[in-house]
Amino acid sequence: MQKYEITTDSNSDLPVSYAEKFQTVIIPQYYAFGEEVYGDEKHMPPAEFYERMKKGELPSSMANNPAVIREKFERILKDGNDILHIAFSSALSGSYNNVYVTAQELCEEYPDRKIVVLDSLNVSLAETILVIKANQLRKEGKTLEENAAYLEEYKKHLHVQFTVDDLFHLKRGGRISGAAAAVGTALNLKPFLYVGREGTLVSDGTTRGRKKSIRTLAERVAKTLGDAPDRTVPVGIVHGNCPEDAGLAAEFVKELTGIEDIIINDISPSIGTHAGPGALGILYYGEEKKN
Repeated sequence: MQKYEITTDSNSDLPVSYAEKFQTVIIPQYYAFGEEVYGDEKHMPPAEFYERMKKGELPSSMANNPAVIREKFERILKDGNDILHIAFSSALSGSYNNVYVTAQELCEEYPDRKIVVLDSLNVSLAETILVIKANQLRKEGKTLEENAAYLEEYKKHLHVQFTVDDLFHLKRGGRISGAAAAVGTALNLKPFLYVGREGTLVSDGTTRGRKKSIRTLAERVAKTLGDAPDRTVPVGIVHGNCPEDAGLAAEFVKELTGIEDIIINDISPSIGTHAGPGALGILYYGEEKKN
């Protein structure tokens, strides 16, 4: 079987332990505070990133860099390996297109090599779940094409449910109106959003109070696990510098589903730019998404 490497982007929030275990090449995403750009060689601890946001600094997200994509992919191709790249949702960023175009160029330059760019239509640890599954399938002997075909169906079962603590950042990103943000803040409303089948963000109601919103997230997980959840992959919980809330979400998930295999990680800054401090998401394999 032709050898291939599985790669992803930093928006996958792939935990360091998994990146090291799988020796995963990660394409960096970028963000900036003013003129200062972070993402590849220059990093900022998540706690510092969200603290700066709390103080009123507004970061901006940036697409990945085609030159960096080329450099990282070309190194793999020169070693004689093909590539299966798991990309951030094309509906939410231009990053997928940058990777796809670069991959097409490289395939022309290296006609004996193959690069498959899989549009995850998902974000964060939902991408990580795809990376884990892809590595499991490769270990089982699946070819690059077989692996990609399996993941195309598998990704339809990946759910991203999340809530935010501060409506300002949803307003800034155009997800809600200024009036809705003002009313919601006054009433202590916490909105729910999910990533739909087409990879876009979908608003899905509100509840009052932070603890209730976290409990409701876990209840939504329990309702959409389906009859045959994949217990070979973990449930993921991501947070915008609110580890205690993430821990509470994990306890609720364990209580309501019996699932013990849960990974918790920070939301990457390039996603956190839009979600803000206090964002909390649960990501998991469940029943096939309907919309």
